[in-house]
Amino acid sequence: MTRYVILRLLQAVGVLWAAFTVSFGVLYLLPADPVQLAIGANPGVAVDPAAVAEMRARYGLDKPVWHQYWTALEHAVRGDLGHSLGTGESVTGALGQALPSTLALAALALGLAAVLGTTLALAAAYTERRWLSGLLTALPPIGASAPTFWVGLILLQLFSFRLRLFPAFGGTGFGGTVLPAVTLAIPVGAVIAQVLYSGLAGTWRQPFVEVAFAKGASRWWVQLRHVLRPALAPALSVAGVWVGTVLAGSVVVETVFSRAGIGRLTQTAVLAEDIPVVQGVVMVTAVAFVLVNLAVDLVHPVLDPRLAREFRRQGRGAGAGVYRPARRGVAG
Repeated sequence: MTRYVILRLLQAVGVLWAAFTVSFGVLYLLPADPVQLAIGANPGVAVDPAAVAEMRARYGLDKPVWHQYWTALEHAVRGDLGHSLGTGESVTGALGQALPSTLALAALALGLAAVLGTTLALAAAYTERRWLSGLLTALPPIGASAPTFWVGLILLQLFSFRLRLFPAFGGTGFGGTVLPAVTLAIPVGAVIAQVLYSGLAGTWRQPFVEVAFAKGASRWWVQLRHVLRPALAPALSVAGVWVGTVLAGSVVVETVFSRAGIGRLTQTAVLAEDIPVVQGVVMVTAVAFVLVNLAVDLVHPVLDPRLAREFRRQGRGAGAGVYRPARRGVAG
């Protein structure tokens, strides 16, 4: 188990380094000049060369590419993501102001997606009526294929403009987070439902299910106690992968609902080609993605006892070369 954890930690570090390197390379290759955009230069308008040179020197943009990369990487390891080219504000401070709203939105969206997806999959796997099971399993593909911005506009039209139950734009607190969270939760919950139902359907055909029925257990008890646990592992992996999708989808959702957060910060930074802010957003998203997936990997052995037994078997084999059973008080 220790080797498994160390391997996952090394993979997490590798993913973060790759995210930083790729984002740095892509942003450096942009054709526009971020300094010219930051000082508000228009085409055909003369700009003081001294001011441009001073700004390049201040942000280290006058150095070779490898020097810029190494300096940025060294500072990022220490938690310093630099300063915005447009405002001069610390990127860490800007992210700290925008992150709580987006985290609240993402947490509520993932919670709703887990509840909706799990409920739908359990109901579809539990029922013995074919028409009802077919109807329930037909809903996830519809939810997964619906565009996020379209779902958001439909929810706005129905619950804000017609029923007036939730604020339409710029809402704060729980009431202002419900519609954006539901917009993000629908596609994620649909994918969770698809994967979990597939796992449940496969587990229902295992021999130990018949043994549980033979002992007198009810269908609901068998599903919750024996079928659900091994079927959760793939669905949990999918939920971990979709964390990055939820954070990326917040850009669209926060734009549709006019919410302040990482989405609006990203939109503003991309339009201004504010490289430090954009890279800061990329790194925050990568860190969230890596941490969630690391937690999912560590939970897998708890959900699936076969993995825990495999870790113990490998540990014994690695320690002694050959497995030797413990000596008892009386031989054989």
